[in-house]
Amino acid sequence: MRVLITGGAGMLGRKLTRRLLERGHLRGEPVDAIDLVDLVEFGVESDTCTVHAADLSQPGETERLMALDPDVVFHLAAVVSAEAEADFDKGMKVNLDGTRRLFEAVRHSPITPRVVYASSIAVFGAPFPDPIPNDFHPTPLTSYGTQKLIGEALLADYSRRGFFDGIGIRLPTVSVRPGAPNAAASSFFSGIIREPLAGQRAELPVSRDVRHPHASPRAAVGFLLHAAELDTALLEGRRNLTMPGVSVTVGEQIEALGRVAGPDAVELITESPDPVVAGIVAGWPQRFDTARAEALGFAADATYDEIIQAHIEDGLA
Repeated sequence: MRVLITGGAGMLGRKLTRRLLERGHLRGEPVDAIDLVDLVEFGVESDTCTVHAADLSQPGETERLMALDPDVVFHLAAVVSAEAEADFDKGMKVNLDGTRRLFEAVRHSPITPRVVYASSIAVFGAPFPDPIPNDFHPTPLTSYGTQKLIGEALLADYSRRGFFDGIGIRLPTVSVRPGAPNAAASSFFSGIIREPLAGQRAELPVSRDVRHPHASPRAAVGFLLHAAELDTALLEGRRNLTMPGVSVTVGEQIEALGRVAGPDAVELITESPDPVVAGIVAGWPQRFDTARAEALGFAADATYDEIIQAHIEDGLA
């Protein structure tokens, strides 16, 4: 079994790689090789892994990667939400052109791999029902969401044509993300937990009644692996799924932090209203009906307390 992971240097790429190395198998076969792709070279301590520096939007790069004959492709490479909004050309180049070139390279290769595409709940736009049902029509209100939705449509059509066997998973906000804050507008969701747990101050740019769905990195990796092994005949042609998550308000996040880490951690959060961030977040989904994904075996964290505990065990360790 050969696995190709684009965006391999990213947080989810690294955690997915680590999980694959730990379990040692995928789709009932031993994982013999993992090819990790990103814009730059990066270190990895495993003879099973090979790192490839590549820009997927450039001619010839995706063809070079598909010549490796991967059995499963995890397409995680992307420009995050705020960056795609601030730099339209960059977002289109990476999120759309890179995805299209990768799908085309798979199409013209002699193999038919499973392709797992990391999409986002940003494909949905307000106004929303509560909860948002499975058949709610995607109407993105950001360039990032638009780029992801086009990728979903391409994945469904390429799969329908038999070019590959694809499945798209719409991830909720992944928190708590380890490491430094990134350019995503949702970065504060992790920051108000991560920084206090490290004894550092954190700024809260929105009100405490803001509600949003979350999944831990541990759960997100579980979604990716389950998508790689799922019998796609069960999808009945509807190739893109909204993943389950824990829907909580920011206030409930902070309450969970107090239960797990104590009041001193909560005291490190400073409310610093940012109208720009608040305006972006106001158009985001709050809660989904994910019965379809759950019936297909996708499982999320039970509570936000569990998400914080997963960060302590996986991220801080």
